[in-house]
Amino acid sequence: MTDSIKTQALHSLGLQDTPLITGLWQVADLERAGQDLDREAAAADLTDYVKAGFGHFDMADHYGSAELIAGTARRQLIDAGHGGESPVQLFTKWCPQPHQCTREAVRAGIEERCERLGMETIDLLQLHWWSFDHPGYIDVMDHLMELRQEGMIRHLGLTNFDTDHLSVLLSCGHEIVSNQVCLSVLDPRALGDMSQLCMDSGVRLLAYGTLAGGFLGDRWLGADEPTVVPDWSKMKYQRFIHAVGGWQAYQQMLQVLAGIAAEHEVSISNVATRWVMQQAAVTGVIVGARLTDSQHREDNRKLLELRLTDDNLAQIRDAGKQLTPIAGDCGTEYRRPPFLTASGDLSDHLDSLPPVFTRQAVAGRSDRWRISSGSEYEPICGYSRAIRDGNRVLVSGTTATHQSDRVIGADDLRAQTTYIMDKISASLSSLGASLDDVIRTRIYLTDASDWETVSRVHGRYLGNCMPANTLIEVSRLIGDYRVEIEAEALIPAAAETIP
Repeated sequence: MTDSIKTQALHSLGLQDTPLITGLWQVADLERAGQDLDREAAAADLTDYVKAGFGHFDMADHYGSAELIAGTARRQLIDAGHGGESPVQLFTKWCPQPHQCTREAVRAGIEERCERLGMETIDLLQLHWWSFDHPGYIDVMDHLMELRQEGMIRHLGLTNFDTDHLSVLLSCGHEIVSNQVCLSVLDPRALGDMSQLCMDSGVRLLAYGTLAGGFLGDRWLGADEPTVVPDWSKMKYQRFIHAVGGWQAYQQMLQVLAGIAAEHEVSISNVATRWVMQQAAVTGVIVGARLTDSQHREDNRKLLELRLTDDNLAQIRDAGKQLTPIAGDCGTEYRRPPFLTASGDLSDHLDSLPPVFTRQAVAGRSDRWRISSGSEYEPICGYSRAIRDGNRVLVSGTTATHQSDRVIGADDLRAQTTYIMDKISASLSSLGASLDDVIRTRIYLTDASDWETVSRVHGRYLGNCMPANTLIEVSRLIGDYRVEIEAEALIPAAAETIP
């Protein structure tokens, strides 16, 4: 990745001079009693941020009235004499349900964002997707690209996409400028494969959770762990603290940050945020504000002059080695137990996730069920995408075919394998099984030298249950594919009943 490309990425988001973004997640927390914030007063707080030099704001469709507040602040600033030009950059997210993947649903979702923000063109629209078992995120990105071409969206980004699925979208040619992920001294997951892919592709990271909901701050140094936390943000990040080894392990990291802060005469929060800023793939950090309650503009300004030394970075790196790594990749906390969310599950966001495929009873067999992917070849050839007989589930050889004939990852084997594993997972769950129930897989490759890329993806999906596996090189596969995978699962006896 050349410096010129990185500079271009910085300029595309307007973060090259001030890479600090004010996050508005806590609007939802402040409004959880059912009473919206005073919109004019909250907007006035945002205008104060702009006057202090911080003109970037991040929000989402489900952050209470955050979009309406930001839109009001934008209008106030324009009316105050900015010549019709907006002095702010508004980044928002759309977090649709799996069924909201049609062209009409996507347009409606983005039109609502534009209306709430009072903008014809959204500066950065970021997509979150709840379950990669459902491949609709590819269709959503297709439609978002169309809206970008129409001028409704200036830049497209993602939020909480893991590395494998970022590679899927990049392989589809989607023009993605950013991925917003959790990143802090307690949670460095994004600094591995994710950062490498970003550096290779030109995508940049927007980092949230940099202060662990405020726990990476002076007031918590040497403090006892609270038995009752006051807000959703701390509820969430207390779970992260437990995941990395508990309160004592967290306090040891806090002590290291405090020593560095004293050296530079800044706050612990400054050190924690600056550490994230200095990571190569990061183009912006998101620091939350509790509008009409508490902001930290003066403290944040010190970040622009602070620079951690190589020795400082080494101290933090050594302290991090004492923590238990958080399992999974970026965004795993939203898709797999244990959910590291404020509520400890997804109940605040979703009622349920419907199965991707509809199961059908096999005529004359009370204990046999099947699913179809809708492929025209299934009735012609007389086979099912997957079949369940009693507590045994068999998934047919699976390729990376999206819709009827679109090959995903034709030039990216990692993306192709990822799509296949998602399709297998969706097939299993539609019949009451899961990846943890898999007891055998077979992998067919057209080139045996591809084994490692495919096997590493296979391992990320099935590393917990470690099924029996056979990997075979074949002369060719039917269609433009490099890999095909089949699977067999055995559902525990206690869960034999079809749900």
